Parts: sequence; structure tokens; C-alpha cells
Amino acid sequence: MEIFLSVLVALLSIMNPLGTVPIFVGLTQEHSKAQRSKIALSTAIAVLVILLISFIAGHHLLLFFGISIQSLKIAGGLIIASSGFALLTGKFTEHKGMKKHRVKQDIETRDDISLTPLAIPMIAGPGSISLLITYKQKYSGLVDSCAVLAATLLAAAVIFLVLKSSHYIVRRLGASGINALSRIIGFIVIAIGVEFIISAGLDIIAKL
Repeated sequence: MEIFLSVLVALLSIMNPLGTVPIFVGLTQEHSKAQRSKIALSTAIAVLVILLISFIAGHHLLLFFGISIQSLKIAGGLIIASSGFALLTGKFTEHKGMKKHRVKQDIETRDDISLTPLAIPMIAGPGSISLLITYKQKYSGLVDSCAVLAATLLAAAVIFLVLKSSHYIVRRLGASGINALSRIIGFIVIAIGVEFIISAGLDIIAKL
């Protein structure tokens, strides 16, 4: 249960579905409620598939490219920490590249927005992918792996519920409320990224 909760909190903090709510609302203004629910479900499924592939096959990719787990931890920690700073400073959208003119034009012409930009890069970005790859190395036992997979499944379900309720959340919290929560989450995300870097540094020192 401890592993389940820690993985769930880490995943939701890094993916930050609340930060995606304003984007989702802006992109689905002209959609019906049923269409918005379908997009939310497709996005959650896409995120789940990406995370499961990262957890199951990520280690083989590391071996193929000759990347050590310590290097991944440091790189992932830097990415996660930078995402946290973006949340803390209110620049999450810019950090994900959503404010670029060409990107905005491309999004406006898309029929399906569930895979991109919602699933990638808004929710399942490099930070969450590197997190799952690291967890595969850390929790290799059957019971621990099942706990990680269960937490990943629940995280995807939470993403679906948040996106499905996004228009209601915006009405209730408003932009200021979402920004306030995102800044609090940003602090947690920075701490997770720093922990990754420290853990990798201690592993390297122990091997010397």
C-alpha cells in the first residue's frame, strides 16, 4: 500500500491533470458534453498506454542506447524539477510549448486532440516516462510491480475524471484557484526531482 500511494502521488503530481484543465476547456469549447467525455476517455487511455509501455519496456530502451539508470535518474530529475519550477512560477503552458504560434495553429486544425497535445506532451511527458522507467528498476518484484501498475491505472482514471469535469472545475475554482493548486503541486514536483538527483548521486558515490 505504501508503494501504491507513493507512486500514485508522484505520478499525479508530475502529470498535473489540473494544469491541463484550462487547455482542455479551451480546445473543447465547441464540443458537446458527450464529445468532451469521449476525448477525456481517449486521452486517459493514451496516457495509460504510454505509461505502461514506459514501465514494461523502458529498461530495454535504456540497454539499447547504453544509458545507465543513474543517468536516467539525473536527467529525469532535472526534467521533473524544471516542470515543478514551471508550475511554481505559473509557466506550465509555456514549459510544454503550448504558447508557440505554430503549435497553436497546428492544434486548431486537428480533429483528434486526445493523443497530441493532451496525452503527449501535456500529461505523459518525459518526466512521468522517466519516473516509470526508474520505478521498474526500483520495484522489480511481482507484488511491487503490481502495486505500481495499479497506481498507474488509478492515475489514468483520475485523469479521465478531471478532464471530464474540466468545465465544471473551471466554473468552481476559476483560473486563480487552478493556478494556486498548481503552484502547490509544483513545490512537490521539485522535491521529487531533487530526490531523484540525490538518489542517483548517492548510487554513483557508493560505487566509487
